[in-house]
Amino acid sequence: MADQTSDPTRLLIVYYSRSGSVEKLASAAADAAREAGAAVRMRRTREVVDAAAMAKVDGWIDNAARQNALYEAPSHEDAEWADAILFGTPSYFGAMATELKTFLDLLGPQWKRGALAGKVGGAFAAASWPHGGSEVVTLSLYAPMAHLGMVILPTGYTDEAMLEAGSPYGASTIVGKENRPPRSEDLNAARHQGRRMVAIAGALIAAGEMPSRKAAD
Repeated sequence: MADQTSDPTRLLIVYYSRSGSVEKLASAAADAAREAGAAVRMRRTREVVDAAAMAKVDGWIDNAARQNALYEAPSHEDAEWADAILFGTPSYFGAMATELKTFLDLLGPQWKRGALAGKVGGAFAAASWPHGGSEVVTLSLYAPMAHLGMVILPTGYTDEAMLEAGSPYGASTIVGKENRPPRSEDLNAARHQGRRMVAIAGALIAAGEMPSRKAAD
């Protein structure tokens, strides 16, 4: 494993959250990764609609302002810094949030240079209903990760937490029409995913198979 004291594994969590449910999953994964010795950057993608559109949804403006005060917007530098990147999104009509898709669409320069190739990638999601698209949207994030040359890491059933929540593709939560916060089981799945990202990325670093670290040498 990588020496987590002198040169910790670097995890970037890029997420979008309107009501805060995905934020809570992201935070749980971040906390677990830090406990595992990783350096973590948690970043929230920004809105692509104006304030008038946001005002039509109760709490959207206030939630966005609160989260944006806590978390910077993700940058290209963040993506190149990371050894592993964990993407989080709500499911909107079975698709990822436009705000997250916009960040991915702007990674063209990194794709062209192969700057993200070999980094570990994972995904998690939230949906309103049990069949609201959380699994579909998690799997949809595998496609851009493949184009970027990332090592796609599903959660599988590699921990008892995954038998209680989420899916073998990634952590998830069902919020219902009340926008309920994630259950403790959902947060446990996110924590396992954070730890797993760090463990596998660290193993690749220790084996000399992390291209970004080779370039740094």
